Amino acid sequence: MYPAALAEELRATGIEARTAAEAGLAGRSDPDLFAAAGLGGYVLLTENVSDFARIAMEHLSTGQHHPGVLIALSSRFSRRPSGIAKIAAAARGLADEELDDRLVYLERPSE
Repeated sequence: MYPAALAEELRATGIEARTAAEAGLAGRSDPDLFAAAGLGGYVLLTENVSDFARIAMEHLSTGQHHPGVLIALSSRFSRRPSGIAKIAAAARGLADEELDDRLVYLERPSE
């Protein structure tokens, strides 16, 4: 969903990040992406709140756990090159928080 520039920006600040394409998962279903992120220990970053909120809830309801889901609403963040730094800053702001089993909506950083 996001360009490689976002993963590059996160990696430049010490956050291990990969796009679905870098992980060989381009074009895979949302449940597949969620499962792969969980197996890899990655927090998933998406703007697809409807699908991933449901998938995360279903996962927890069966007694399973996940590393977390970050939601960057398209009404708050742009996927265009001009918006990448803001998404990265919002994600970095949560780097020290415990995100296991949580669904967190990113907030735009103060300007």
